[in-house]
Amino acid sequence: MHTLFASTLLAQAQAPQGPAGLLGSPFVMMGLMVVMFYFLLIRPQQRQRKEQAARIAALQNGDKVVTSAGIHGIVHNVKEHTVVIKVAEGTMIEFDKAAVTVVHKKETAAN
Repeated sequence: MHTLFASTLLAQAQAPQGPAGLLGSPFVMMGLMVVMFYFLLIRPQQRQRKEQAARIAALQNGDKVVTSAGIHGIVHNVKEHTVVIKVAEGTMIEFDKAAVTVVHKKETAAN
């Protein structure tokens, strides 16, 4: 009888208890999900926004750009909130600075 009781206790101690461990807590799992979302979604988007803002702030005359509409051109004039882009000889179009998505810096004589 004593060995039967001891073996029953030993079997219960080794049996998995289900999701009652530390990671089984719903609050811990929700916290882990929030951390994962931050590192996988939010942080990369913030970095991309900062990089885009830096590119727009560094716009200069002569830079080749592509707008969000897919228009390729050369920066002719940079204003406070807009940029004038030369798309063809004698054709200038004014865009919001936020519409500029890709900037290729003008090549200098040192390159």
